[in-house]
Amino acid sequence: MEFPSRKHFFLFLLFLFPLTVLVTKASADSTAHPMGFDVNSEGMSRADGHAPIGVMGDHMHHKGEWMISYRFMTMEMKGSRDGSSSISRDEIVTTVPNRFFGIPGQPPTLRVVPTEMTMDMHMFGLMYAPTDWLTLMLMGSYIENEMDHVTYMGPAGTTVRGRFTTKSEGFGDTKLSGLIRLYDDGKHHFHLNAGISLPTGSITEDDDILTPTGATPSPNLPYPMQLGSGTFDLLPGITYTANSGRMGWGAQYSAVIRLEDENHKDYSLGDEHRLTAWGSYLWKPWMSTSLRVAGQTIDKIDGQNPDIVAPVQTADPNNQGGERVDLFLGVNFSGQANLKGHRIALEFGAPIYQHLNGPQLETDWIFTGGYQLAF
Repeated sequence: MEFPSRKHFFLFLLFLFPLTVLVTKASADSTAHPMGFDVNSEGMSRADGHAPIGVMGDHMHHKGEWMISYRFMTMEMKGSRDGSSSISRDEIVTTVPNRFFGIPGQPPTLRVVPTEMTMDMHMFGLMYAPTDWLTLMLMGSYIENEMDHVTYMGPAGTTVRGRFTTKSEGFGDTKLSGLIRLYDDGKHHFHLNAGISLPTGSITEDDDILTPTGATPSPNLPYPMQLGSGTFDLLPGITYTANSGRMGWGAQYSAVIRLEDENHKDYSLGDEHRLTAWGSYLWKPWMSTSLRVAGQTIDKIDGQNPDIVAPVQTADPNNQGGERVDLFLGVNFSGQANLKGHRIALEFGAPIYQHLNGPQLETDWIFTGGYQLAF
């Protein structure tokens, strides 16, 4: 696993500056009773009142409350994996069949191999509770993708012709959800997550590429570089949270179910199912740390975009999805006194298991940082 680049370290510092101000103020407010706080108290002042920042739709609000939020998530993928085993670039271009062989100009094996991908996502959220049993949530995103490739010369062999990078950026799909309270006794809390995803993200992104013949056309980019699903999607889930003394814990199941058989490009992304569980420890009213495990399974793409035809693994609908388990470490900071309602949180994680419908790029690490303001 490689650590974040200078760019991502700089973004981390942008979060660290307001975090330092918040923690300094919170520490000053709590010095009069450093160990005498009520760890059973409810409300936004408790740092573990929310799940780790990488969990969406984890908490509800009281009637009339609002919350605005911003999250930055960055993920890096590097190297290819087929199933649970790594596979080299040379092995891919000499042994992996090209799905499009037989179409004029298409070689028998893959000839272009992605080597690394970075995805940055800016997520903007708004929550409002019209009643104590219902919280409404709106979330939009702006996505920046970048993928590096190596192109091999001609229809066979391991001679490298050159390298190139493709980029795409823009708004992603928009999510509308309702959180419906099922049970809450002050210690244990259950709620349903029910939402829909609107296809506001582009699925027609293009960029310059380098072909095995040396040409540099600008076709539609493969599926991982597109910004949305192109379909209306159902977002069901259920969330459980609890706390006792300084300890907190919770779990959430969530899914993405495609409501249409195909989008206007003749395909639909695979259904997604995610299950996560976490535990946290409250060190001070204003600070908690967390350990979280998250598992996901994503189905292959159904159908095929007729404009995505290339001897590269990302152009094959079958080389999408798989299973992954990630382990995360996180920290939550919650403002006290005059800063009540402000929250800053960070979470860093990496896979501990990957079995991919490959070959496809494997995930290296994931970082999420966020700011929330409730009022």
